[in-house]
Amino acid sequence: MSLASLSLLLLASTAPAPAGALRDDPVASTSTDDQQAKPAQQQSGSGEIVVTARRREERAQDVPIAISVIGGSTIENSGNTNLNRLQTALPAVQFYSSNPRNSAINIRGLGAPFGLTNDGIEQGVGFYLDQVYIGRIGASTFDFVDVERVEVLRGPQGTLYGKNTTAGAINITTRAPSFTPEAKIEFGIGSYDQITAKASVSGPLSDKVALRISSALTSREGTIENVRTGEDLHKQRTSSFRGQLLWKVNDDIDLTFAGDWNLQNPLCCVQYYARVGATQRPLTRQYAALATALGYAPPSTDPFDRKTDLDAAINSRQEIGGASLVANWNLGPATLTSVTAWRYWDWQPKNDRDFIGLPITTVSQNPSQQKQFSQELRLSSNGDGRLDYTLGAFFFHQTIDTQGSQVQGAAASRWLLSGADASNPNVLNGLTSTNTINFDNTSFALFGKLNWEPVDGFHIAPGLRLNYDKKSGYYDSVVSIHNSQFNFTASADNVASLLAAATATSAAARTTFLNQTNTLAPQRYSPRFSDWNVSGDITVSYDFTPDIHAYATYARSFKSGGINLSGLPLNSTNTGVDLSTQTVKPEKVNHFEIGLKTQFLDRRLTFNAAGFWTEITDYQATVNNNAINVIRGYLANAGKVRSRGFEWDASFRPSRQANFYFNGAYTDAKYVDFKNAPCPPELSGGTALSVDANGNLSGTPSAPGTPGGNSRPYCDISGQVLPGISKWSLSWGGEVRQPVGDGDVYLGYDGSWRSKFSSNPSQSAYTWIDAYSLSNVRLGWKRADFNIYGWVRNVFDKQYFELLSVQSGSTGLIVGQPGDPRTYGLTVSKTF
Repeated sequence: MSLASLSLLLLASTAPAPAGALRDDPVASTSTDDQQAKPAQQQSGSGEIVVTARRREERAQDVPIAISVIGGSTIENSGNTNLNRLQTALPAVQFYSSNPRNSAINIRGLGAPFGLTNDGIEQGVGFYLDQVYIGRIGASTFDFVDVERVEVLRGPQGTLYGKNTTAGAINITTRAPSFTPEAKIEFGIGSYDQITAKASVSGPLSDKVALRISSALTSREGTIENVRTGEDLHKQRTSSFRGQLLWKVNDDIDLTFAGDWNLQNPLCCVQYYARVGATQRPLTRQYAALATALGYAPPSTDPFDRKTDLDAAINSRQEIGGASLVANWNLGPATLTSVTAWRYWDWQPKNDRDFIGLPITTVSQNPSQQKQFSQELRLSSNGDGRLDYTLGAFFFHQTIDTQGSQVQGAAASRWLLSGADASNPNVLNGLTSTNTINFDNTSFALFGKLNWEPVDGFHIAPGLRLNYDKKSGYYDSVVSIHNSQFNFTASADNVASLLAAATATSAAARTTFLNQTNTLAPQRYSPRFSDWNVSGDITVSYDFTPDIHAYATYARSFKSGGINLSGLPLNSTNTGVDLSTQTVKPEKVNHFEIGLKTQFLDRRLTFNAAGFWTEITDYQATVNNNAINVIRGYLANAGKVRSRGFEWDASFRPSRQANFYFNGAYTDAKYVDFKNAPCPPELSGGTALSVDANGNLSGTPSAPGTPGGNSRPYCDISGQVLPGISKWSLSWGGEVRQPVGDGDVYLGYDGSWRSKFSSNPSQSAYTWIDAYSLSNVRLGWKRADFNIYGWVRNVFDKQYFELLSVQSGSTGLIVGQPGDPRTYGLTVSKTF
């Protein structure tokens, strides 16, 4: 083992994960992949991580940036085998997923709009696999496979990264091929018939070529019972395979070829009855009255009975894969790195978007196929001179093709409409929207970062980025109905003539046709967006001692503008779509941060802290006009958003037999200016008040939850909290060990707590998710080549929601997605 490798291992055992150093299991097996073939966790003095691009090793504690790095052994032993679970150890990270496509990663409350995904925008948090930017966030829902470490960078990134990200980046580095033969197998069983199996093997094919193959399989039965079908929902069915070939051409050039294939085919994802709140819809058209009229009752009004009666097919099948080539060429004064990658994503969903066991919406799905190509070049200086640099260029292109459909059922008329049409099931029964959606995105960037040390310990690190984005899309929705009473196909070309014909027939026929085309709107549009922007950052840092470091950062960043590709809202006369909402403007970010990184007691005690203030103008928000003609919500710009707060990460290792950590984040994230936001459910569903040219309402809005009241067309939510963000978030835990035989017995505990948060784009009294705490424990015995442990997750069987949502149509029904109940199991692993 080299002295540098030993230093990294010692560092890994002393620093807390969110403090920026590798927190790995204190008695983890020191297998070859931990010592030899892996690319070092390297960081430039600029404060930004450069994975495999620089030929020097640098402690994360020395790097002036808020960064968390969690090692593979910690991930495996703690059971935090995917990002959703890992977030409990990272207080500043929020991960939400109603299904793999509708997932979002936020850091410090920023990153992606809360709600349903829109293909026409980008995530503010970059997701990388072995230096390759992943364009589809669904990849983040897969389990980690043969991972060396996961790095989480907080704050804007872009002057050393190919893809510009305004909130942070998550980098997953897998274990590299080894020239020393090695293998590892792992098998686990658990509650709900869980079975996990993992295997990896690596070794030389010659003195210059090494191979690594990894695989993982997971199967688990569901935690939610569909009483209608007898099936268990929220199952887990995952398969992952990855291969890497390392070719050391000579002492200066190495090439790594990698390919992976991943499949999820679970019976998920569902939300169902959580509670009911009063809206401003007439009382006879709110949930209780509608359910009574249709003779419906949910299987339980206690969502933690985990019972639903959904009557539409459910699934969230996704397939992800790709290939990459990473080349490093040591030129002497600098290293040239090339990252070339092609990837694909195939999404085949089935959803029940009315969330109950009535045939209201019987089909709602957007199957998609995405392909991407990316090319990144970086030139990074070698050595430890007074001036270091990294220069880079990045190209990215992706296409997405989507075939969407929505079908209304026999109960749709009664549930969604008013007047005489509500009593005629044929008005909406079989009404179908068939959607063709295409997206094309090209991005190009030049970026660079300098690190200048004018005097010992004092660093000035400016960075600059020039970025170009071009996005184009196509959305075409054709609406048809063919039943015993109605027979037509309406498109953007003929909808006006069909309306004219209905009007000529009678006033009632006109009303019926409008009810049908307002429920599912025929529309066609081709949005376009392109823009250049320049962004940059500067970090000033000072090393007071080898173990005390301070830094201050300012970043001016941009998030590319977007296009709406989920259908547009109706115009003010309800006679067509509002084409002014086709595009959203870029976000403009001003970010300020100060930080302190310290270690004491021979580096056995670590305490790091950071304070930040981020302001975003033209914030891209998901909105919903509480109508059902927009399947997935649409995007709009909020005037201004602010996120500010502080974080701390602390760890203490009193001896080899014990280590403890305590991390926390305080985040105050609010809409500073959002005057035309969608209203929450308690202020929606009534008689819509009009607004004159001066912004004056035509009447007096009613009090929240007033049946049959007057509703604002929009609400001013300035000053309200952003959704999905807890003001306080904490994680704590530790592990103690005792030598037994030729190994150690160990007991580990990981706990987390987060305060309440809003689960609706506009704050609602009905969609607050209460504070909750989770506890996970493990007890096992291990030696250098063997590990066996039992584990329990959610030890106290805490009942909590991951998400709450509002049923379309202002009925007042609130549906939820509960977190997993208590689970337990046994895991055994062996290395060779």
